[in-house]
Amino acid sequence: MSGFLPSAETFAKGAFATAATVTATAAALLYYGQNYLIYPSAYISLGPEADIVESPSSFGLHYEDVDLKTSDGVTLRCYLLPQKKELPRPTRFSTIPITPLNYSETETDEEFMARRPTVIMFHGNGGNLGHRIPLGMMFQLLMRCNVLMVSYRGYGKSDGSPSEKGFQKDAQAALDYLTSDPRFSKTRIFVYGQSIGGAVAIDLVSRNPSKIFALILENTFTSLPELVPHVLPILGPFTFLCHQKWNSASKVPLIPARTPVLLLSGSADTLVPPEHMRALRELMRKRGEDEVSRWEEFPGGQHNDTSAQRGYWHAVDDFVTSLVLASEKEKAPL
Repeated sequence: MSGFLPSAETFAKGAFATAATVTATAAALLYYGQNYLIYPSAYISLGPEADIVESPSSFGLHYEDVDLKTSDGVTLRCYLLPQKKELPRPTRFSTIPITPLNYSETETDEEFMARRPTVIMFHGNGGNLGHRIPLGMMFQLLMRCNVLMVSYRGYGKSDGSPSEKGFQKDAQAALDYLTSDPRFSKTRIFVYGQSIGGAVAIDLVSRNPSKIFALILENTFTSLPELVPHVLPILGPFTFLCHQKWNSASKVPLIPARTPVLLLSGSADTLVPPEHMRALRELMRKRGEDEVSRWEEFPGGQHNDTSAQRGYWHAVDDFVTSLVLASEKEKAPL
């Protein structure tokens, strides 16, 4: 009977071989497959409907198609939701109110546009910019901001393949477009980032501190190596293999204390632990004695639905509007 049972030595060798194989596979998955894990929508099709990039025209919005050329020659196909004195009523999500603003009869739409704030939107790693049009509508209609919705390389209809360095170039191209366009060059620029879009936003502001008026972050992380053990515990021992770092924690100190920051955290987020947002909040507070940051926590907010929680858009609207009014210190023209 004993001849049919493996010896302890044989068993140990087999167990070691299995463990070595699992370890090597996990390491290879993280090193060679991390772009697929981090930027899934650029590589994995979830079906024809998920791949569709909706246009603002299907919502009845006033908008422009904007093609941005990055410094390395990649074309990004983005949406611009500009302001005008009288915006059309949307045909979808028509319950979003259009906030009325004062303007003079002689003021042109371009002049009106130029005095309104501008928001650059960086979305999360799932889906495409078409899925975020309702969020853009909140900025355009409720807060009366110009909105540049960025489509990263490899996402939506944009060219190229995603990477940390590539996304950084994409973000810079978006900012350079606004600062070089006479319609927006003098507007106050807010940067809004969700999840990995928050990391893109923090990086952009840290490299362009004098050009960004304020920063809004939702459910983002301190760094990918610190996030990986939570999302994929089996890869925890191999975070040193991460070549996509997105180390936001190291960049927060580069953001001036005078730059206002709004942090929006869903406390029920099971993908990015809320501890990451709390850690970023503490780093923001250490920027200086005169630092300006605001914290909003949403008890029912999960990773992908925090923006749908009660009070979310009131907090964003109050943050944007109060900063704009404080910076203007004058009434809109009558």
